[in-house]
Amino acid sequence: MRRTLFILVSVLGLFSLQTRASDYEDRSRFVFAVVKYSGGGDWYNGLTGVRNLLLYCQKNTDLRISLKEKVVTLLDDDLFNYPFIYINGHGNITLSDQEVKRLRLFLENGGFLFCNDDFGIDPYFRRELKKVFPDKDLVELPFSNPIYHAVYDFPDGVPKIHQHEGGAPKGYGLFLNGRLAVYYDYDADIADGWEEEWVHNDPADIRNKALQMGVNIITYALLH
Repeated sequence: MRRTLFILVSVLGLFSLQTRASDYEDRSRFVFAVVKYSGGGDWYNGLTGVRNLLLYCQKNTDLRISLKEKVVTLLDDDLFNYPFIYINGHGNITLSDQEVKRLRLFLENGGFLFCNDDFGIDPYFRRELKKVFPDKDLVELPFSNPIYHAVYDFPDGVPKIHQHEGGAPKGYGLFLNGRLAVYYDYDADIADGWEEEWVHNDPADIRNKALQMGVNIITYALLH
């Protein structure tokens, strides 16, 4: 379900959207929005994997989905046209005071943020999210959380895709009024598994788990 603000802003922003982003005129299709952030981290990493995920969604679900991602900043006029946003990278991320306020508004009014720890972003993402919600903390989600069962069943939570330091994969969430508004996978790096096999040498079964978990995240975000 989409929140009232997103419905309102989508309608009001449609005319400007038609002139500036013709690839995204069909508002009935889900668009995967990738956040371009400052700080030196590689926000652009893994875009080919995102496209693989979108193609997998089209082939394996009934979702009406755009096969091209949309790059946005938190200050873009049309941010609220994309109620699902994605942060990825290995390094530093910094948000300006204005971006902090915008992200808070986005999340408080029904937006959903998925952040993938591509190994190295963890301390910076946690630091910046704390600026957005100083009184809230990321909490580890139980394996029973619906995000792990939205379409495909993951009884042990988020799957381990890339080894990195070899720790147990963890999925964290930040809740606003009982709604899961932020999902963050740590030491799992499911986005690595969205890439072609030769990129990280992930076998087909591991890549399939990563793609299925991506489907779960998108589906959950659209239904809650």
